[in-house]
Amino acid sequence: MSTSRSRRSFLQSAAALTAGAAIGQPFFVHAGNKSGSKKPVIGEGELIFEADHHWGATPDSLAWGATHGICFDAEGLVYITHQSNAKTPCDAIAVFKPDGEFVRSFGKEFHGGGHGLDIRSEGGEQFLYLSDIKHDLIVKLTLKGEEVWRIEIPTESGVYEDNPKYTPTNVAFLPDGGFVVGDGYGSSYLHIYDGDANYVKTFAGPGNELGKCKTPHGLWWDDRPGREAALAVADRSNGRIEYFTAGGEAIDEVPCTPRPCDFDTHGEYAVVPDMWARLVFLNGKNETVCAIGGEQNWIDQVLADKLAMRRNPDRWPAGRFIHPHDAAFDADGNVYVVEWVATGRITKLRRV
Repeated sequence: MSTSRSRRSFLQSAAALTAGAAIGQPFFVHAGNKSGSKKPVIGEGELIFEADHHWGATPDSLAWGATHGICFDAEGLVYITHQSNAKTPCDAIAVFKPDGEFVRSFGKEFHGGGHGLDIRSEGGEQFLYLSDIKHDLIVKLTLKGEEVWRIEIPTESGVYEDNPKYTPTNVAFLPDGGFVVGDGYGSSYLHIYDGDANYVKTFAGPGNELGKCKTPHGLWWDDRPGREAALAVADRSNGRIEYFTAGGEAIDEVPCTPRPCDFDTHGEYAVVPDMWARLVFLNGKNETVCAIGGEQNWIDQVLADKLAMRRNPDRWPAGRFIHPHDAAFDADGNVYVVEWVATGRITKLRRV
């Protein structure tokens, strides 16, 4: 891990990135035939993918809504959270096979709040950790949806006495069995818990200097080969990935994209979904090696008219993203992208 760079260096790097986005990042889209029946091929260098924007067959009874989180179990099943706007509560978590076949759903009690979702094996059994932004909870579940425990606002931290706003968006698993909760939509603190869900420590908090956060939206333990393992935080409103030790000490910041939502890794690569219509891939040195989207004219279209495009699927061209909210690698290096759009959208990027 490199030493902390100065704030001036960070701002210069961010400015250079923005300038590059204005003229378009180098990637290509082969859109296929005019009928749209052929899937587009997108990407750059070693990261070339066939994009299936219509992956996943959801039953009508699920009242599918904006998609938010995604993870995979050891058998390869795909777990996705969504936020339905239906008046009648429906399950917030849906499970699919890798080919998109629907398997089951559960979590009606989290209707309208399903956000971050991660999975971990503990004692030979796998468990889901759900961030519910409607009910302001972190909930541990079995793979069939039975609740193990839930965590509400960590009052023992002392940071919510004057400002009780707490809305956790995601978790990251620590190598000692503990985990970190990101208060992404609340007060921008990060909270450490041990493996038994006992509160340990609070760090970060609102601000833009190194060690502070502004919307710590997604979290991931980055232990890619050749790197010093550390906690990677998608500090969305500060437009950076920020690194911390397992104990919460700030290490470094990486300006990679203006609105990073989350972080996931496979081999040397990391993928960062950006709410502003792009998907960014980093190498082991955290250099951008592929940026799908990012041209300023496309971003302007996506953000125009109070984000009207997210409500109009007819305006979504093949090979483009609107509002990527989470992205994750499967075991084979394919990437699944879920988007914050009104109808929900899951794109499978098959590595070619």
